[in-house]
Amino acid sequence: MVAPSAVLLTHGAGGDSSHRLLQTLEARLDLPVRRMDFPYRREGRRAPDRAPKLIAAVVAEVAVMAEEMSVDPRRIAFAGRSMGGRICSMAIAEGLAASGLVLLSYPLHPVGKPDKLRTAHFPDIDVPTLFVNGDRDPFGTPEELDAHIGAIAGPTEVHWLTGQRHDPKPSFDDEIVEVVGAFLAGL
Repeated sequence: MVAPSAVLLTHGAGGDSSHRLLQTLEARLDLPVRRMDFPYRREGRRAPDRAPKLIAAVVAEVAVMAEEMSVDPRRIAFAGRSMGGRICSMAIAEGLAASGLVLLSYPLHPVGKPDKLRTAHFPDIDVPTLFVNGDRDPFGTPEELDAHIGAIAGPTEVHWLTGQRHDPKPSFDDEIVEVVGAFLAGL
């Protein structure tokens, strides 16, 4: 494991980098943080681009972040909400170096389509990974996630937010920051 020097935060499909939780993490984590907007958001569009373009945007952001913050790109940890976490996990699976990965409300499958799993890349994730999910998230139940996280090559941890769905209530922000901070400090 490699201790992170910085954290890159990515947003979900319907949000942007100003999402409340991302701002809270940036303000309260004990590491330098950069929140990024995917290109479709910067261009004022609502619909996300396809995964290859989103992955390329993460890779490009890492290069800029590493240069501007003077950090080794291998010491950047990634934290993404929903689609943003999925894209970060896919970038890492494709070989992007990372210190660790935090998946906030990971969308295991589309709502109501448990047969359309978003796990094919899991065996290629070789970094420590933390999932923070609501135990009532329609994008994946605790049982569904438990059945698939074993495919991840790196060590995994899961933290369940009691009674929460895909977008945890602000009252859970403290718990999320504490869990994410402890995970990053342990890398």
